Amino acid sequence: MVEITIFAKRQTASFTLKKYNPYKMKLDSIEILTNDLNATKDFYEKILELPIVENKSNFLCIKIGSTILKFVENLEKSDSIYHLAFNIPENKLNEVIKWCANRIELIKKEDDILIAEFETWNANAVYFYDNNGNLLEFIARHDLKNTTTGAFNSEQILNISEIGVVKENPQEFGLQLIEDYGLSLFDKNQNSEMFTAIGDDNGLLIIVKAKRNWYPTEIPAKSKWTKIGLTNKGQGATIEITD
Repeated sequence: MVEITIFAKRQTASFTLKKYNPYKMKLDSIEILTNDLNATKDFYEKILELPIVENKSNFLCIKIGSTILKFVENLEKSDSIYHLAFNIPENKLNEVIKWCANRIELIKKEDDILIAEFETWNANAVYFYDNNGNLLEFIARHDLKNTTTGAFNSEQILNISEIGVVKENPQEFGLQLIEDYGLSLFDKNQNSEMFTAIGDDNGLLIIVKAKRNWYPTEIPAKSKWTKIGLTNKGQGATIEITD
């Protein structure tokens, strides 16, 4: 029997920017680094049962719902990690927990699976690691009203809805993205100088201060190369994050 507990909430200070617009922001593609392409392929294809759409000697592309996740071979090697969140139907969190039981170990608090409760976001989530040590998240966002029937499987993983971005000044960087790309603040979040979210429930850039621990772990955030392809208000953009 799987035991679960609702444990934690995001806690942040606040500042005021403009509210986000009603148009859907989509994360179309995410490019990140890996130290081991073969092990990464095995994890995403065999354990998470996600389709590999391209597999070359130095990169790998995985289809995660409407998002393409590209892993690029990291020749320099690194121990820093990424954070990604996957949207699932808002009624499927308990099924996801059962689906994970024989595949991956979900992060626990003491002996119980940790289910994060984000009241202002109206969402719940569970966390786990991939083979690279990246912090991954299944999140059910109840305001999306995307209830579905049928037993949960990997085809119900809808998209990548969050990518973590590490900057020394999250507020300043968020304002720059708003100015440069016409993006908008996520108004459900209590944005702060430590933690700023840009976008909406479909796609979010989670900007955190360097050395802030990745919730719900004690792993400090470090900047790492990332390339993000997104669509906002029907306009495409590519944002490259350098170390």
